[in-house]
Amino acid sequence: MKLQVLPARLDSAAANMAADFLLLRRYPGPGNASARFRAYGWHRPAFTFGYSQKIDWVRGQLPADAAGAELVRRPTGGGLVDHREDWTYALVIPRGHELEKVRAVESYHSVHGALRTALASCGHPAVLLERCEPALEAESENGELAGCATAKGPTVCFTRAELYDVVDVTTGEKIAGAAQKRTKEGLLFQGSVRRSSAAGVRDWEELGKAFVAELARVLGGEAEETPWPDFREGEHEALTEQYAAPEWTGAR
Repeated sequence: MKLQVLPARLDSAAANMAADFLLLRRYPGPGNASARFRAYGWHRPAFTFGYSQKIDWVRGQLPADAAGAELVRRPTGGGLVDHREDWTYALVIPRGHELEKVRAVESYHSVHGALRTALASCGHPAVLLERCEPALEAESENGELAGCATAKGPTVCFTRAELYDVVDVTTGEKIAGAAQKRTKEGLLFQGSVRRSSAAGVRDWEELGKAFVAELARVLGGEAEETPWPDFREGEHEALTEQYAAPEWTGAR
């Protein structure tokens, strides 16, 4: 399977979430069996939170200096993520690939294993958290993984590492977390790497290349740079408006 690597982009929080979901919903097309990867940034300070989270809880977790930042509900699960200092990526695996067919906790382990190897090659040794207290595979009934959930409910990402999160080999500090969404089209994986927790990484572009190479190996194919896809006319703009709307953010 090819891993198509899309150009990096800076965008609003709503536009980034819309693009990720459209890459899942529209961009494995008929007869296209390639996986897709993109790393991206943010036009302004932003926070995102999991699809099922209550807005009152989320607002209560925002730090005091978050005033003016964008706040958007993700299509995936998990807790609250501060994107002001992270390196963010999305991976789409089309339906039918072995990594898409396994349980969410297994795909989480595979993708984070690739990231751990990439981090080590770029100067920051890391491991996967193999056990946590209480041990938890935070998996919903439809096989999605809420990477920042605990037995007591959602958390603020990077305050606590969960099963198969990437952590510092010495301190145990959480470096990376993610969440997934599975549909009839395939699997969307949205991940975040906290830059301050991976201080050994000096070149983040190099980390991206190393991560892509490891993902391609895990997927059993080769990586290739690919132009940005042509969505249906106005589709990305319409979905961006939906993600930016107060009705979407405050839906729960």
